[in-house]
Amino acid sequence: MIERSKVQARLKDYPLPPVVGAVASHSALDTFDGAASEGFRTLAICQRGREKTYSQYYRAFRDVTGNLLKGCVDTSMVLDKFDELLKEEMQERLRQSGVLLVPNRALSSYLAIDALEDQLHLPILGSRAMLRIEERSERENYYTLLDRAQIPTPHPIADVKQIEGLTIVKLPHAQKRLERGFFTCASHAEFLKKSAALLAQGTVTQGDLDRARVEQYILGPVFNFNFFLSPLAPRLERLELLGVDERRESSLDGMVRLPAEQQLALPDVARIPEYTVVGHGSLTVRESLLEEVFKIGEKFVDAARERYPPGIIGPFCLQTCIDHDGKLFVFDVAARLGGGTNIHMALGHPYGNTLWRVPMSSGRRMAFELRRALDEGRLEELVT
Repeated sequence: MIERSKVQARLKDYPLPPVVGAVASHSALDTFDGAASEGFRTLAICQRGREKTYSQYYRAFRDVTGNLLKGCVDTSMVLDKFDELLKEEMQERLRQSGVLLVPNRALSSYLAIDALEDQLHLPILGSRAMLRIEERSERENYYTLLDRAQIPTPHPIADVKQIEGLTIVKLPHAQKRLERGFFTCASHAEFLKKSAALLAQGTVTQGDLDRARVEQYILGPVFNFNFFLSPLAPRLERLELLGVDERRESSLDGMVRLPAEQQLALPDVARIPEYTVVGHGSLTVRESLLEEVFKIGEKFVDAARERYPPGIIGPFCLQTCIDHDGKLFVFDVAARLGGGTNIHMALGHPYGNTLWRVPMSSGRRMAFELRRALDEGRLEELVT
């Protein structure tokens, strides 16, 4: 792991104000929109063939004095592959431009975790040491951290022969490695039948199936709670809930829109839905549950600070299912900007807006924190 002190030392030579950069995918537009709202210039690190969203359609236009007239992406850096970001000459170029990198899932998906920890010598606005916990194949991952924090999670099933009742099998998609090859089953026999069908279709691999996380399926709606932890604020004011989103998954969401008779008429190859995230929607949660939402947030923050100092910095997301008794179960964690925060862009979100009295998205909240750190001479507290 790159020593934090070495990253902080680089800030002494940084041109100010810094440029807010992100890998151009996932929730990068929220990052750029939020940074632009707080007066920062932005950099989109794009992969060739996928750059027009940023270089053309959301390109920033400014007047002669620098006032932003339209868009939010000032500069698009186009690479043949995202991992070119690891080249020393590329990193030096970004450092000389004053780029601070906001991590998203694209960053930790397209760059190997080892490389992120040991080779990427750019200041990260967030928690570099916690990006690894999102890999379920790691011995220590978000499940072990959630257990340490005593936050309820779906009960794991160590042996598929012991499956009794509705269960979800979590593993990556065979062809679309960044997507899910998840499936549900209620018995060992159903596990064998569905896994055989998915193997034959090429949706999953045997190796991934052998390493899959198998756990109890919680019946209830899913809420992705987008938090923000401010290292600059007094302790009792540090944790904020900015927004809540839900996923739109294909082909699952398409299937549940069909009447049961039509679902049963589908060919066998289409009866097992895929869980590919293609969008997000906005939610609020029943107010009597908000106290519990903050409670699990505080528990997670405390456990993260103890196990991965300095712990969470900035945005993070706890993906949660709520059962019929109002009990919260966390089944996934993003130790950085969540995947659904683009729903906050420009308008903010009811919870962030209620707290800050202005449209406050996750991206803008990060930039707002950056502005405060610069004003108070505390930038080193935000980077790892």
